[in-house]
Amino acid sequence: MSRDPRSASAARAEVIGRISSVNGSQSIVDLAATTTAGEKPTVGKFMGLMSTKALIIGLITEIAEQPTSGTVGGQTFRKVARLDLIGELRADNGAQIFQRGVTEYPNIGDSACMLTESDLRLVYGGADGDHAHIGNLQQNTNIHVHIDIDNLVSRHFAILGATGVGKSSGVAIILNKILETRPNLRIFLVDPHNEYGRCFGEKANVLNPRNLRLPFWLFNFEETVDAFFGGRPGVEEEVEILSEVIPLAKAAYLQYRNGGDRNPLAKKRDPGDAGFTADTPVPYRIEDLINILDNRMGKLENRSRAVVFHKLIGRIQTFRNHPRYAFMFENANIGGDTMAEILGSLFRLPPDGKPMTIMQLAGFPAEVVDSVVSVLCRMAFDFGLWSDGVAPLLFVCEEAHRYAPADKTIGFGPTKRALSRIAKEGRKYGVFLGLVTQRPAEIDATIISQCSTLFVMRLSNDRDQNLIRSAVSDAAANLLAFIPSLGVREVFTFGSGVALPTRMRFQELAEAQRPSSEASGNTRSDAGTSMNKDLLTSVIDRWRSATMSHRAGDDDFNDYGDTPSLQPAPQPAATYAPPPAPSAPSMYAAPPPSPRGEALRSSLLKKPLDANSFGNPQPGSTPGFPSRFTK
Repeated sequence: MSRDPRSASAARAEVIGRISSVNGSQSIVDLAATTTAGEKPTVGKFMGLMSTKALIIGLITEIAEQPTSGTVGGQTFRKVARLDLIGELRADNGAQIFQRGVTEYPNIGDSACMLTESDLRLVYGGADGDHAHIGNLQQNTNIHVHIDIDNLVSRHFAILGATGVGKSSGVAIILNKILETRPNLRIFLVDPHNEYGRCFGEKANVLNPRNLRLPFWLFNFEETVDAFFGGRPGVEEEVEILSEVIPLAKAAYLQYRNGGDRNPLAKKRDPGDAGFTADTPVPYRIEDLINILDNRMGKLENRSRAVVFHKLIGRIQTFRNHPRYAFMFENANIGGDTMAEILGSLFRLPPDGKPMTIMQLAGFPAEVVDSVVSVLCRMAFDFGLWSDGVAPLLFVCEEAHRYAPADKTIGFGPTKRALSRIAKEGRKYGVFLGLVTQRPAEIDATIISQCSTLFVMRLSNDRDQNLIRSAVSDAAANLLAFIPSLGVREVFTFGSGVALPTRMRFQELAEAQRPSSEASGNTRSDAGTSMNKDLLTSVIDRWRSATMSHRAGDDDFNDYGDTPSLQPAPQPAATYAPPPAPSAPSMYAAPPPSPRGEALRSSLLKKPLDANSFGNPQPGSTPGFPSRFTK
């Protein structure tokens, strides 16, 4: 026999009022003048309305006094609470269960009570194979808040909040819980500020410009133009020429790989013969591209037209030879068609115990960051599309307003289109989206509207708050008025990933797992007053190594386990000898073998600065400051 939830709640909680008004989504409760014990009704807390067959759950959005006529001509006031109706507790096979929505509305005069702790535990449930604990209820820290992993991930989510409110820690907590609950789900995190490298331990593979291999031939035509022209609009004549010769270079490389005529200039080829377009992701060689351009330029009679070819060739050569673009060109064609290997490395196929990839963008040239992010977004979606979603992937984009801006006049169009495609169609192909931003009003509204779960932290800007109100369809949207007053790590959570619209506080992360941006911010440091020349020298070396080729960095700097201290032993001053200029990377020859192996691929960028370089070291001090360039 089923138990009446109304009777159970009445037996446990004090009746504090009666229902005076009900409409489709709200109710008004006349509160008793005094209460003898128990929890007091305040904004943000939950109240139970005792209907015939269920206990209706309401969220208090307003407490007010309303005037009433006095008995002797005076005026008195009554205290009322306005509630948004959001769900109900009802009996099912002898047990109480919570479900969202209201199937039976209460009547005028029905009793109202505050929800007890046991009622709240029924609402928020417990951790299991499908739910994970991410924080505690703000009104009662004994109640754990759990997220529904499947609903959170499969319907997209967004984490929104101003700088300094604990947003990055929230990201780390949620992604760690997803990894624990769904260890086979792959996660790709775009990390613009290199702050998450240490948050996930051995579960994450960290990529940066020094260990990333992203061949130029994986870029589609728009991304290639954006890279060659340094993020500026392409010259129309040069872009037109590129669109003609890139397919020719791809056809020439195909002939080369198939053992045919190795000279791409021996006969004129039509791109249609091989079926390639400028967007087809097949290998080609920059040498072939330049040779084809040079050959066409030599046949021109119009010298002004030849100038266009000459500028384009110079532009490509400069781009190819610059050491900061080595991740696109070094070893790009060694091994032939390595697209499968690159996809496996980027998207952890197979995971090999590291189902997560962190793409650190801070060291990339600013001119190509947009095109790199575009390539990654596009390949994530295309792999899901052409694999029929066989390997689900969560794509998380920090600083999302930079890559999917609402203003059509800024940003890189292909990146925005790639993110939009994931948001709109990704679920069908096992590609899911997580957005993180401090300026939600600057994100394309179509993209953020696809996120079914929102974690909203403190936001001060009116435009940001208005956008959140328009995006939240839940009845508890009235609570968004309190967003500017949220504390650090406090968050309003709405949507399908949580049982109820909830004001909660994220768990606190151990210091070793906190993102770098939240673990190292200290304005009280007096290190600048005692900084010596040795520290400045080490910083300059790190700075310069970021613009050197990988091989030059490894050859010039020792990266063994017994690396000497950055504080040199006393010795006579030596004159500065600049390192040799790095040679242009070879397209075909394999790099010379290095006894240090893959683990030592970077040099000074992996070395923390020596704490002893800041003046006189303190006894027992630990050398080395945390660096977002270290794993």
